[in-house]
Amino acid sequence: MLKESVLLESKTLRSGVLGRTEVLDRVKALSLLPDGMHVTTAMVAAYFGATVETIRALVHDHRPELEASGYRVLSGTELSDFKQLSGIQSRTPSLALFPRRAVLNVAMLLRDSDVARQVRVYLLDTEYLARTQPVENLVAADFASLDTRIDQRITHVLGKTVVPMFNALIAASGEHRRELIELREDIENVERRMCWHHKRLATLEGEAPAENVRSTLKAMTWQAFEQHVAALLRRDGCTDVVVRQARSDRGIDITGRASDGRTVAVQCKNRSGRRTVPSADLQKFAGAARAIDRVDLALFVATCDFSHESQAIADLTGVVTVNREEVEAWTAGVRLKALR
Repeated sequence: MLKESVLLESKTLRSGVLGRTEVLDRVKALSLLPDGMHVTTAMVAAYFGATVETIRALVHDHRPELEASGYRVLSGTELSDFKQLSGIQSRTPSLALFPRRAVLNVAMLLRDSDVARQVRVYLLDTEYLARTQPVENLVAADFASLDTRIDQRITHVLGKTVVPMFNALIAASGEHRRELIELREDIENVERRMCWHHKRLATLEGEAPAENVRSTLKAMTWQAFEQHVAALLRRDGCTDVVVRQARSDRGIDITGRASDGRTVAVQCKNRSGRRTVPSADLQKFAGAARAIDRVDLALFVATCDFSHESQAIADLTGVVTVNREEVEAWTAGVRLKALR
């Protein structure tokens, strides 16, 4: 069995277990900001029993890796909007935020912390049990749970074996590097979708996951939903993400730039009580995105479905629609295909 110290040295191993954020609460309760998604540097330090200076030094040494896990620093208008939406009372000119994945990443990098060491031990113990536990004798009533365990084992193999193998191939390949990267992204997306599928099944069976995505989205105001979508864009590699002011948005709520350089415009509609997005909304957004701003990628993100007419307009104008189910999966970690 691997020692917990291997996580300190292997970035590949760390990236392979970043999705297991539930271990944080099993080792020690992690307090979150009012938005229910982030913690500050001081909160991270308190969780691990470390100093703020220690956490800042760790961020300085491993910033690219932590940013890939969701760490970011807010300032200016973005910080003002976040304070207003989350209810934070602070006059600081900038604010560093860690989502749960980034906190788990810190646990795998922080050497002199008993709590971090316990998190690493728990992660490796969980991996060891997943690989070695025997398959039990089953009766007919156990077939559903058997399917679930098979899906979970497939997810485990994808994340722990197939993806690292592609990482090695990509590092050694020159001619087919682009094709390998695209194939790896497809495999990672399958892994995320299967994880999301397990969460939905658990909810249907009465075993609600730690964070019920649907309830969280439903409880958001339209302003909070726009900020949430902006955070998802950043998580998927977008830069220069700006949430426009409502009075001057001209039919576009968010602008940004995808990791490949494409300009992005987003319209957000938090309408969980409505059945479909009407065609008039698609027409207005398509006109703004295509005729006025002329962006490369236009996304219409809604917490409901799209009518047949509105979807037809989207198809004709090249607008990418993201419906309720896709928003839930995106929130749960599935990377949005249009942003690859």
